[in-house]
Amino acid sequence: MPINILMPALSPTMEKGNLAKWLKKEGDKVKSGDVIAEIETDKATMEVEAIDEGTIAKILVPEGTQDVPVNDVIAVLAGEGEDVKAAGSAKPSASAAPPKAAEAPAAAPAPAPAAPKAAPPPAAAPQAAAPAAQSNGHGGRVFSSPLARRLAKDAGIDVSMVTGTGPHGRVVARDVEQAKSGKGLKAPAAAPSGAPSIAPTMSDKQILSLFEPGSYDIVPHDGMRRTIAQRLTASIQNVPHFYLTIDCDIGKLLAAREEINAAAPKDKEKKPLYKISVNDFVIKAMAVALQKIPNCNVSWTESGMVKHHHSDVGVAVAMPGGLITPIIRKAETKTLSTISNEMKDFAARARSRKLKPEEYQGGTTAVSNLGMYGISHFTAVINPPHATILAVGTSEERPVVRGGKIEIAHMMSVTLSCDHRAIDGALGAELIGAFKQLIENPVMMMV
Repeated sequence: MPINILMPALSPTMEKGNLAKWLKKEGDKVKSGDVIAEIETDKATMEVEAIDEGTIAKILVPEGTQDVPVNDVIAVLAGEGEDVKAAGSAKPSASAAPPKAAEAPAAAPAPAPAAPKAAPPPAAAPQAAAPAAQSNGHGGRVFSSPLARRLAKDAGIDVSMVTGTGPHGRVVARDVEQAKSGKGLKAPAAAPSGAPSIAPTMSDKQILSLFEPGSYDIVPHDGMRRTIAQRLTASIQNVPHFYLTIDCDIGKLLAAREEINAAAPKDKEKKPLYKISVNDFVIKAMAVALQKIPNCNVSWTESGMVKHHHSDVGVAVAMPGGLITPIIRKAETKTLSTISNEMKDFAARARSRKLKPEEYQGGTTAVSNLGMYGISHFTAVINPPHATILAVGTSEERPVVRGGKIEIAHMMSVTLSCDHRAIDGALGAELIGAFKQLIENPVMMMV
């Protein structure tokens, strides 16, 4: 019996993915463990492995296809001894498929429980001539022709917001052309009762009506940008933030950093094996501070407080189209050189979208550093399930008063954002105070 290869879920929250590339073609034999395709999520590109042996009888979703729902049939595998041609011509049935016929490397579970999310509804097997379907924001499906989807993408229009006039309400090319002038657009869907609304305060039509036609270009949102918008909007709406700012004298830290880097061992090419940055000290100090104030090393859930044993520190890394927060696990136990080398590896792979889900999901806190851009002070949005995030500004020479005298010192401002459901003001003050003590006296991080 033919085996359906399904679009895998590469993370607990993944609903759709882009089929970036097929590494096998029709007629190729595969065995368990063979990499058969590359799938793009909003955060990373991952390899998908076959878990059954056989021959690729039919590829149903061509490479380059975007927004393929999880569990959609993407290819058909003919089993050992099975007629490949017959398997390829048979109509695939998702309900008859085994639980999965392709998989990505297993992802480690997130340290904190996440809110349950409904699985996407089963989709019919893709047909070459069939219209594609996507969510319309009401839990239903919106059907559109390939030409309509392409025109909508080029125009930066969400096809699910276009009123379809084709057969059975299908969105066709003329509907998209009408939508370009603001006609035939649906009103934004209302949020379900009790759920946070992430709709803009103005509709696309209302916003575009404020500008002269031809005076702007529309760049469609990619999956990463949409995910960032949804998660951070939900965070601001659902997590009661409060902020604590403190100034830190990092003169001792800069001197220690210079000595450590000067003493770094060299490799065969005479290059240092590590180069510690100020941010590496920040990560270590935040990790140790959470161990000193364990009631801040928590995640809020409706059923109880999750108290973490280790400090898993996410670090914001800018990448084209957005950002990602790879996580230094058990950062309180690691040396500065280990943290430095892990961050260099994470940053390089993040920018090429090669991080694994377990490398950026979960964590107990986060650090966002804009000091390299000359920003002296800012506040950051908490990334659930974290209860805190530390925003780090630039280090700069400032006049300070010591013993009644004005002196010049290397100062750095940091702002701690706290989830008020989990952390009260006095407790947050203890955490940022512990951080200040450590960052101003870096030798205490090693005690």
